Amino acid sequence: MSEGSSSNSTAQYPAKGPYSTQAVQESIQREQIGLGPYASRPDGQAQVVGDIVAPPKHFRLLSLVGLAYAILNSWTAMAASLSIALPSGGPTAVIWGIVPSFIGNLAMAASMAEICHVYPTSGGQYHWAAILSPAHMAPAISWICGWFAVAGWWALTATAGSLAGSLITGVIALLHPNYEVERWHIFLIYIAYSLGACALNIFGLRLLPKINQTAIFWSLTGAVIIIIVCLSTASPDFQSGDFVFKTYINETGWNDGVAWILGLLQSSFGLTGYDAVSHMVEEMPNPHLNAPKTMILAVCIGASSSFIFLICLLFGIKDVTVVNESAAGALLESMYQATQSKAGAVCLQIFPIIAMAFTAQGLLTASSRMSYAFARDRGLPFSRVFAIMNRNGVPIPSVILTTSLVVIFGCIYLGSSAALNAILSSSVVFLNISYSIPILLVVIRGRHILHPPSLPAPTWTLGPILGPICNWVGLAFTLLTTVFFLFPPDLPVTGENMNYAVAVLALVFIISVITWIVDGRKNFIGPRDLGALLELARSEVDRDAINLHSHHAQPEANVEKGHGEAPVARID
Repeated sequence: MSEGSSSNSTAQYPAKGPYSTQAVQESIQREQIGLGPYASRPDGQAQVVGDIVAPPKHFRLLSLVGLAYAILNSWTAMAASLSIALPSGGPTAVIWGIVPSFIGNLAMAASMAEICHVYPTSGGQYHWAAILSPAHMAPAISWICGWFAVAGWWALTATAGSLAGSLITGVIALLHPNYEVERWHIFLIYIAYSLGACALNIFGLRLLPKINQTAIFWSLTGAVIIIIVCLSTASPDFQSGDFVFKTYINETGWNDGVAWILGLLQSSFGLTGYDAVSHMVEEMPNPHLNAPKTMILAVCIGASSSFIFLICLLFGIKDVTVVNESAAGALLESMYQATQSKAGAVCLQIFPIIAMAFTAQGLLTASSRMSYAFARDRGLPFSRVFAIMNRNGVPIPSVILTTSLVVIFGCIYLGSSAALNAILSSSVVFLNISYSIPILLVVIRGRHILHPPSLPAPTWTLGPILGPICNWVGLAFTLLTTVFFLFPPDLPVTGENMNYAVAVLALVFIISVITWIVDGRKNFIGPRDLGALLELARSEVDRDAINLHSHHAQPEANVEKGHGEAPVARID
């Protein structure tokens, strides 16, 4: 490009801001040296340029699927939360509730995967919200989306230790009938899981891919063993097919339709968190392909394995009332009724107990990356601290921040179990809201925004028919469940059974608005490291700047020229 062209290009940009010449050129340089959203360096080494650290590419496809499945841990999450659906729809909600939850979550995952293929960025949904929004609204929309995403992941991270505490104290309750579960017992286990996950994330980064591969093997193997043992020991005294597939139970006080929808919380909780891999794109090769594949595979594997597992588990149940009320927990009581052996049931319980350790580290990994990305864009208080990543690719301050918040959530449990349950159930609502924002932008603005003229044509797309169907189905399911998941689980409403998720939702929204007014509207400009990508995606950069990008991004022989006079590099 000639000097005259460069001067004209420079003159058209403001001196400061995300779309200034300096910001665009810095982003181009980051992509050129492998620090941008399209970089794929499978060398296993972090690169350092100035104060910027690019994480090494530790995660391959299998380890990513393992990470996503460890986070969802679907059959364990659904089985451990049987007490949610059994009184609120009974076996029909437990089994058939998976079907709408699978369809809704798969539609959302496919819609997000399509966006991720075009814009593979570590901020995930809040980055996409900024890229897909009208330029003048992008910072505010991205800010709100980012806060709901970060809060949802913080809350979701707390679920692993909480479920683990219930599983372990359930073992003690089964073996010792006079034992009374105290909140502080669960709290100690909760802290142990949380600190263990923190230590692994800080000191064992290179172990995480192998741990995640082991996680999916352990979880699926455990499911198969539990199924075989429970069916063989319960034979021939099985529950009838009518009980498993047709029995409806409603002990909530709501009408039957509302009760059944409330029971969907069990299956929806077991299938949420599939956006985790989108926050790991800087640590994987070929993120534009691996991340979308993993998001869809995680939901499919989670739903199918859970459907089979829960059917087999219900066939072995002898007394559903005891399952609902047992101090041992619904899962352990179900296995005990099937095996008629306390020792056998406890041995089977080892599988979900260890699986929750895998889940704890996986949740913390994804959550800390989400926090790191948001802090890097100055979306959090004290962002400069939480945007630090060491040379090994570990955002230690963000890991410590997430762990500290999880510990605080656990302290709340000591005062009120209802308050903690609100935080945990809020994770599904918060994440669903954050998922919906970029998909809603695609629906409102049109699918053409997924085909920016200055980027190469996507090699993976849902198409003009399936794409809108997935968008609308996913949004409709999310809207329905988000509204109903804010309802109290039982009537009449008391202080003990009140669903405080509404209050937590309002609190997060208020915090996001206040922090926006105080700090965000002055300093938050969206994804700071993606200035060039935003320019290209919105076609707001002049032709010379686009040619500059293509000149630096890739040698001429490898440049894609499918968009007229504006060649750009393929994301391979």
